[in-house]
Amino acid sequence: MKRENFGSRLGFLLVSAGCAIGIGNVWRFPFVTGQNGGGLFVLLYLLFLTTMGVPVLTMELAVGRAGRRSAVFAYKALEPEGSRWHLHGWVCMAGCYLLMMYYTTVSGWMVSYFVKFASGTFSGVSPSAVGGVFSDLLADPAEMGLYMAVTVLAGFLVCSLGLQKGLERISKVMMSALLLLIIVLAVHSLLLPGAAEGVAFYLLPDLSRAAQAGVGNVVTAAMNQAFFTLSLGIAAMEIFGSYMSRDHSLTGEAVRICLLDTFVALMSGLIIFPACFSFGVQPDSGPSLIFVTLPNVFVNMAGGRLWGSLFFLFMTFASFSTVIAVFENLLACCMDNFGWSRRRAVAFNCLFVLLASLPCVLGYNLLSDLRLIGGRDVLDSEDFLVSNLLLPIGSLCYLLFCVTRWGWGFDRYLAEVNAGEGIKMPRALRPYFQFVLPVLILVILIRGLL
Repeated sequence: MKRENFGSRLGFLLVSAGCAIGIGNVWRFPFVTGQNGGGLFVLLYLLFLTTMGVPVLTMELAVGRAGRRSAVFAYKALEPEGSRWHLHGWVCMAGCYLLMMYYTTVSGWMVSYFVKFASGTFSGVSPSAVGGVFSDLLADPAEMGLYMAVTVLAGFLVCSLGLQKGLERISKVMMSALLLLIIVLAVHSLLLPGAAEGVAFYLLPDLSRAAQAGVGNVVTAAMNQAFFTLSLGIAAMEIFGSYMSRDHSLTGEAVRICLLDTFVALMSGLIIFPACFSFGVQPDSGPSLIFVTLPNVFVNMAGGRLWGSLFFLFMTFASFSTVIAVFENLLACCMDNFGWSRRRAVAFNCLFVLLASLPCVLGYNLLSDLRLIGGRDVLDSEDFLVSNLLLPIGSLCYLLFCVTRWGWGFDRYLAEVNAGEGIKMPRALRPYFQFVLPVLILVILIRGLL
């Protein structure tokens, strides 16, 4: 079967960035920033994104581009004879399924809120009743299931059209719209009265605020967010390396993906924090920031129905870009490993993801008494497995595979990552990759377990 390739470099960059850009940027980043005192956290996040995120992203892309297949076969093509690195490829595949088992539900929440704002559900609603809208959504398995199913069906419909005609074409349109929307929303927030106070909280480092959150907590939270935002470790990015040409160096491409990802994260903060301070809302309200706090802001804002609709349309695009990118990975895995056609892979995976996503949907209503890992509900248990275990462990696997003599080896990795025009990865970083970066990833893993 002939390997598909991207039709353009722009297509690769937008699809890959779309995979990275998602709930981690537009939901998790703002509330984690708020909980960790603002400016200093943002500065540390950018530092760790550069020193940890970019290197591991190049490694995942390098394995994909050199192996020219999805994770299992890419590992098999590159691993030393008799080794078992390819077993991690199967773990990656399981991780992508597990991610979609709850990510599709949260993406459905974004669609639901877009529909609610656009249809006027929030018009004239009292502040106390705004929180009740989200509670009512969680309590209704039919409504949640409907929006989850819409997300799954739409995602596989896009992927069924193929890499260039489906994923690449739709991602170009959606990512362009997302970038335009985020600029419009950010400019609007910056023009609100009192916005400057929110910008100062967000972008000016303040040791006293960091001390209140605990400087150690701020540092490790920034490390964790830098890793989480790129979806590294479960081959979600590796598959796009397998579709790449060797015309451009992977360091340069990784930097561009990170710049797009970071732009969206930073602009999300410029939407949220000025609006919060303008309306006297606490910026550290945690996960409820998007679904309770911000709708209250929009309800009290002139033209709030329009701005709320645009914001949740942006959120829908951001989450859906990740959904279709990970779906493409699942399809590629099935086609590579089992020899299926794309049509058969779409039919199987669509049905499987629909069924596998139901426990998360029901975990807030019919199965609300079900407590799994450490007393967590279904969604939080699934997220714990992916975010706290599979992402850091998987990233450590890619790192060790690329820089140790027991795996692919640093010289082969460096040759692949530096093939083509663009920024080159310096050989001088070898000791850092071999001895420092594994320790930093272990810190993220241990903190996640604790």
